[in-house]
Amino acid sequence: MTQTCTERDGLTHAVFLRRLAGAPSATSADARLGNGAFLALRLVDLLGPGRGPAHADVFRYQQAATERVCRELPADRTETAHLAGLVRSAADAFRTSDVGLVVPALLAYAHYLENELLLEEALDVLEALIHVGGPTLNSPDAIGVRLRLARVFRKLNSVEEADARYSEAGRLASSAGDLRSALLSEIGRALVVQARGDLRGAEEALRGILADARAKFYEEAEAGAWHALGTTLFLRGDVAGAITCVWRAFESYDDEPSQLRALNEIGMLFLSLGEADVAELALSEVVRRGARPDMVTNAMIELMHCSTYRGDRIGFERWRGQCLSLLNRMPPNMIADFHLKAGIGYARFGNFRVADELLTEALTVAAAHDLHELEFRVERIKGGLHECQSLLAAAPVTFKEPTQDLSLREVRLSLKEFATIHG
Repeated sequence: MTQTCTERDGLTHAVFLRRLAGAPSATSADARLGNGAFLALRLVDLLGPGRGPAHADVFRYQQAATERVCRELPADRTETAHLAGLVRSAADAFRTSDVGLVVPALLAYAHYLENELLLEEALDVLEALIHVGGPTLNSPDAIGVRLRLARVFRKLNSVEEADARYSEAGRLASSAGDLRSALLSEIGRALVVQARGDLRGAEEALRGILADARAKFYEEAEAGAWHALGTTLFLRGDVAGAITCVWRAFESYDDEPSQLRALNEIGMLFLSLGEADVAELALSEVVRRGARPDMVTNAMIELMHCSTYRGDRIGFERWRGQCLSLLNRMPPNMIADFHLKAGIGYARFGNFRVADELLTEALTVAAAHDLHELEFRVERIKGGLHECQSLLAAAPVTFKEPTQDLSLREVRLSLKEFATIHG
């Protein structure tokens, strides 16, 4: 279970000080950015309730000290701009006694951290926003921050906390008459049901949400429901249905990050059918566009996996090396997935000792973080590794024949057209 920032570290925002502990030196860029974030958020804390009004001189002294630190941060780093903006916004909020002025900067910084896979840091910032904003947050911000909190908790595999935040966001949205956000919270809760293993319940919930979204012309919610339904169908074993649903989501999304997230999913789904050539079209597009780090990292793991289908050892090692360089930024589920697929790759190339070591590592990570579905999958593969050793070593790696499904044929053609136009 993921704890709050205070429970986790005993000191508010101490999660940012972990960068200092893990940095090669206290003067490295990451160490200085972690220290700057810690100080900026401690300044924001002075705006919160329950502390009594901070004396103006005290606030200005801390502001000046934090600004000095921010001026010494690397000018070419996006995070520097976020921290400088956060300090300015905190100063404006204090001067005008309007806490709402710091909310956009906190939301933007949390979004940046989430995209960089710094999930516990993103969680800390969002919790700080709720603490500082309290009942003064306007309705859209109060709903939005809880939806984001829920998403980060879900990425951290903390399903109970995610469900609680989705429920809270849904109640606030219903009270405010915000049907779009209410539908988004329902999609999130259905994904929690999926994460708990109740795939039939998740599918039923998502089909109901999809009908509501279509009836009320909420295209964003409809796209999200298609996407979530696709992942649920995949877990139920209906890969063709999953691809069709996620492609509908891709066509329905109107923003590039969501489109690329769907494209990444489509690549993974085609790869599960053994159609590595089609999968690479989608996954390469995600990497080429330099989308969010979490999506790019996922796509690189899958491209590493694709290379093993062709027996491309050089491609496998190239993608594996790039993934390894990002390992310390991956959340637990992605780390376990990387070790699993690297292990499968080594097995396909006949190195069963390394394969077994990597599968053991994947199993350890999955068990430590309650990733039960992934844990069972790794156990099955690891258990059969030695029995299949001679077969895996001798069998040539080839592409499977494309699945003969008319809906998949349409998606293949559309994907190739898309890759041609945007390549």
